[in-house]
Amino acid sequence: MAQTRYRQIYNILKSRIQQGTYAIGDYLPSENELCKTYKITRTTARKALDELLKEGFIEKQHGKGSKVKERRQSLGLLTVKGFSEAVGENVRTIILQKPQILSWPKELPFPADENELNAPCIYFERLRCVGDVPVMTESNWFSAHGLNRFLDCEFVDGSFFKTLSRKYLIEVTGSEQELRALFADEKSAYLLKIEQGFPILRISIKFTTSKPDLNIYSYLYCNTEKYPIGNIYTH
Repeated sequence: MAQTRYRQIYNILKSRIQQGTYAIGDYLPSENELCKTYKITRTTARKALDELLKEGFIEKQHGKGSKVKERRQSLGLLTVKGFSEAVGENVRTIILQKPQILSWPKELPFPADENELNAPCIYFERLRCVGDVPVMTESNWFSAHGLNRFLDCEFVDGSFFKTLSRKYLIEVTGSEQELRALFADEKSAYLLKIEQGFPILRISIKFTTSKPDLNIYSYLYCNTEKYPIGNIYTH
């Protein structure tokens, strides 16, 4: 089925925002400019902009136009936000395992769909630190279907979510989450530089995305002694 005209314009503008052609803080072309460029009516231009507004890509400022904003989409208990920005201090990310193809694990944070399990699995693992203090480990699994050359690409600004958005035009749309208090096992204790058996927080997450059959499964193990986990999630 052919796309409606406003949807075509919406997709063009959305992809340019995702790819950084229109950066955060930039203003999109006005309705009049869109009408001239794409030979469309003002109603069509307005509907395309309204869709971007509804999905959180822009904000409308009276007398100025449509401004690209940073998305702060609420995902249940947590919110997507960059780790450096969330913590606001000297942060570091250590790659424990670069993205690689693995077999799907026997246990995931949430049950996976059959279509996902029939595709190769990509896995990567990272350690997040504030200065020299490790505060969180993260393990991630997702289907490789449709993510061409993902193993070879560098993360945009060190962000997995930005990479999905800008390079593959895929957005995170929601999540399921579970928080559980645990005692650190040998691996977690070693990575977080704490004693084995020390209390830690495990956050289990299933992120849904705008691409069918692409969900992201994550385990976060957090030492909250010095840096409590609020309503911010970092990827």
